[in-house]
Amino acid sequence: MEITRDFTVATFVVHEGRVLLLYHRRLGMWLPPGGHIEPNELPDEAAVREVYEETGIRVELVGERALPVDYPRQLVRPWGVQVEQIAPGHEHIDFIYFARPVGSVAVRPNAEVSHVDWYGPAQLKRLPLTEEIRLWVDLALRRVPAYGQSPAPRAGD
Repeated sequence: MEITRDFTVATFVVHEGRVLLLYHRRLGMWLPPGGHIEPNELPDEAAVREVYEETGIRVELVGERALPVDYPRQLVRPWGVQVEQIAPGHEHIDFIYFARPVGSVAVRPNAEVSHVDWYGPAQLKRLPLTEEIRLWVDLALRRVPAYGQSPAPRAGD
């Protein structure tokens, strides 16, 4: 069987010890904002765009750039890259980003989303998250700093 693959992004947004999650109507599950990378779009641009389209929140990505140079342009390194089987013969190569809001934190969900809100540790325990999403949420809550602070080091730093 031939496998088709699409490049996608998922962005875990953290603000004041809470993470932004949404309930995706079509998929029937709790997820971070995310979606497909459009043709000619950079992955980190897609991560920011998807958060805004799905939640109305503007964000900045939290992460490193590999080199301290102006050229060639350095993109924000994703915190992870994973391959997910979406259907038989179809996979998503998913770039995982962490972010924090810039400006208002009032949510405005789009039509794909039935619920979107900021969830703290007590609320997260009650949400039916997959193990994978729960692990990413825990990592994002530990790694995304408050404004003006440096991110916590990655494993191996």
